Amino acid sequence: MDIFKLFFDHDLRLDKPAKRNANKSPEEIEATLADFMKPTPTYSKFYITGTRLDKEQFGLNALEKATRTVEQLGKTFEHRHIHVPGTSFRSLAEALASSGIGEPMVIADEKPGVMLDNLNIDNESNIVHRKQELREILTAGGYVLYKEQAHHGFDLHLLTMENIYPALFRAFQPLVSNDFRFFSINSKRMRSERHFYFETWTLDRPPHGAEEVSANTVL
Repeated sequence: MDIFKLFFDHDLRLDKPAKRNANKSPEEIEATLADFMKPTPTYSKFYITGTRLDKEQFGLNALEKATRTVEQLGKTFEHRHIHVPGTSFRSLAEALASSGIGEPMVIADEKPGVMLDNLNIDNESNIVHRKQELREILTAGGYVLYKEQAHHGFDLHLLTMENIYPALFRAFQPLVSNDFRFFSINSKRMRSERHFYFETWTLDRPPHGAEEVSANTVL
């Protein structure tokens, strides 16, 4: 049985943390206050993962329906190109096959102005140190996708300024069956590793924040 999990986290800040006022000049303090009054750009982060429960394998590509899951995800980007360093793809499956863990894929109509090499994610997938490059891509309407190491393969991170949750929901819902159970999960309510792998101990009574999607679920 496939357990497919779509984690979502909205309203994440795209700006860098402000420096403390200590040792700032009056001009710097005034500029900081002016920046504080401006709307803060935010983005959404989606984490796409799965578990093949009968074989106790963890990772999106470990699913029995891994190929179809990637195909459905790719449909949400079908009018865009997927850019990786040195080339571009129309097929998400091809882009994933050519990309390693933490290597960014930018999904956009045109090649991003920011050099993709400057956006490489560190080993802990911490994007804090890449906020400027990330902001340039996301504010231009692009999406950033990258793999994260899973126990038996990889999972996917997807970052967007646009809230594309409805499109992702519609893409994955048709896969729901007795052998493919789809859970939509609020990341803010699922902070522990025990919660993350809830399917291993409480599949039919998931913790608060995880909602199972049926073929009839309506947004």
